[in-house]
Parts: sequence; C-alpha cells; structure tokens
Amino acid sequence: MIFQRALRREMAATAGASFTVLFSICVTWTLIAVLGKAAGGKVASSDVIALIVFATLNYLPTILILTSFISVLMVVTRTYRDSEMVVWFASGLSLTRWIAPVLTFGLPIVLLTGMLSFVATPWAKQKSSEYVERFEKREDLQKVSPGQFKESASANRIFFVEGVAGKTAVVQNVFVNTVDEKGTAVIVAREGVINTGPKGERYLVLKNGRRYQGMPGQADFQTMEFESYSMRVASKNTELDGERDTDSIPTMQLLQDTSNAGRAELLWRAASPLTCLVLILLAIPLGFVNPRAGSSANLIIALLIFFSYNNFVKLIEANVRQGKAAFAVSWWPLHVVAMLVVFGLFAWRLNLNHRYHPLALLAAFKRSRRANKKVS
Repeated sequence: MIFQRALRREMAATAGASFTVLFSICVTWTLIAVLGKAAGGKVASSDVIALIVFATLNYLPTILILTSFISVLMVVTRTYRDSEMVVWFASGLSLTRWIAPVLTFGLPIVLLTGMLSFVATPWAKQKSSEYVERFEKREDLQKVSPGQFKESASANRIFFVEGVAGKTAVVQNVFVNTVDEKGTAVIVAREGVINTGPKGERYLVLKNGRRYQGMPGQADFQTMEFESYSMRVASKNTELDGERDTDSIPTMQLLQDTSNAGRAELLWRAASPLTCLVLILLAIPLGFVNPRAGSSANLIIALLIFFSYNNFVKLIEANVRQGKAAFAVSWWPLHVVAMLVVFGLFAWRLNLNHRYHPLALLAAFKRSRRANKKVS
C-alpha cells in the first residue's frame, strides 16, 4: 500500500507537469490562430477570449489522453532506470501488480475524457459556431474594424473607417469604393450611421462628404459634394443556414441520428475514452528501458504510437462517414486489436522477467557449477 500510494503521487505529479506543458502549447497555438482570424476580420475582436476557451475545450480530450499515457510511461521508465524494478522482481512481484495502481490513477482521467468528449466538446463547438455565424450575419459596416479595409457581402464594395463613435453604429471618416455597371465610384464622408427603412431594409447614411465617379482624365468624370447620402447595406439572412455540423450536435440527439455523418461522429466521441484506457495500460510494458541506456527512445516511440492510433481512428471515422463501413462493425475492432497488443507485450515482458529473474539466474549458476565439477 505504501508503494502504491507513492506510485500514485508520482504519476499525479508527472501528469500535472505534462498537462501544464501540453495545455500551454495548445493555448498559445489557439491564441495565435484566433488572433489571426480577428486581425483578418473573420471574427469579432470582442469574441476572441470566448473563442479561445471554446477551442481549448475541443483539444482537452486529446491533451488528457496524451498526458495520462506519457505520465505512466515516464514513471515506469524511471523505475527501470533507477533499478527499482530489479528490487521489485527480486521480491517475487510481477509486472501485472502495476495494473491496479495505474488504473486507480488513470480511470478518473478516462471518465473525465469521456465527459469532455460526449458533453463539453459538442457544446463548445456549438457555441463557437454561433459566435462565428452571429458575426457573419452582421451588416457590412458593423463588421469593419477601425483602420482596416473590409469587403462587403456582395463582393463589389470595400469599406474603410477610421474610428467608431462609442457603442453605436456611428462611424467616423468613412471611405467606400463601389464597382458596378456604371463604373467605379469612391465616396468619402466625415461620418456615417446605419438607419432602418420602413420595410426593414438597412441603409448607410453618410454625412458631409464627396462622391467621385468615372475614370480620372475622362470627360465623364463626376464630382459631387453632399450633406447626406444614403446607400443600401447588404446583410445576410438571419435564419440558421441549413443543418448544424454533426460535431456540434449534443450526444443524446446524435444517438437518434442514423446518417453516416452522425454515426461517424459518435464513433469519434466513443474512441476518446477507449483510447485513453488502452494507452495507459500499454505504457506499463512499454516503459522497459536498459538502466545503462537513455530513456528518450521510449518517449519517441510513445508519441509515434499515440499519433498512429489517433490516425487509425480518424481513418475508420472517414470510412463510416463516406458509407464504406458500417458503424456496428467499425467502432470496436481497432480497440480490441490494441488490447491484444497490450496482452502480448505483457506476456512477452513477463517471460523475459522470468528468464532474467535473480533467483532463476542463481539457479542457473548453481547448475553450471555442478556441471563443471562433474566434468573435472
């Protein structure tokens, strides 16, 4: 019991350090991606923090799987490297005695991974999609960030504003370039505001500005000054566009979805906790290392196994999504094969430990001495 408590504490400490590193990398990468979208005008700058939180929730199951796998592997590798395993085997204990403390440490992570995969991740993806759709359905002028050029939804008009007056729809120092059948028109105004017409249509009313139309140097070039100038502002339909993506559908609704996309998404969600369970058990026999050699090879092999496992799951999901394989015969074979590999590695490692057990070596040494005496 003392050994198991110490082992669990060591795995928890290793998991905390591994999770901190992986989570920091994930948050940094997500921050760069979301800020890039905000700078490009694809999302609202006020939604950046919320989108980072939602994106981080999407990556949490993968981070937890890799954290638990690396934590168990590093602890087992350390015991081999510090020759603690020699004492363990010399005491007559088997490698299978590690399963209980490892499962005690890993099962809460498996359950947390399942909750995130089935509940939190779909919710985060749904909220992220709502934020993006809400920004895309705003009027053209409201989507413009100060100091940034922005193309309209109709792709024939470019806006530029120098500043926004408070939280209203009033903008300062507006530049509008429009291309239509009459040619190119450039409008500059000191300020603009969005008004609603009697039928609900939206208009941009520009005040105190000038309008230029035509090609410079041509006879039909026109210049006009105005105190008020109204132009229609395009906006997208406020209705939801079609069906939601399957990855944002709640799990209870997804269970009732019999389409290939729904079955594939359900397979992906179920694979996360199963993968986590298989990998923490695989880390026990995989953690063997020669005390005189380095331990970095094990970590490299572990990363290759993790990414290969993840890619196989994605390959099976793609086959189900495309209708090439049925869900009933696709969600379990990969995990069963992985568990058979775990059992095979345990059997191989137990056989090696039995052959090189100190008592077995001592008996072999005594037999050798007796044989030598008979020969002499």
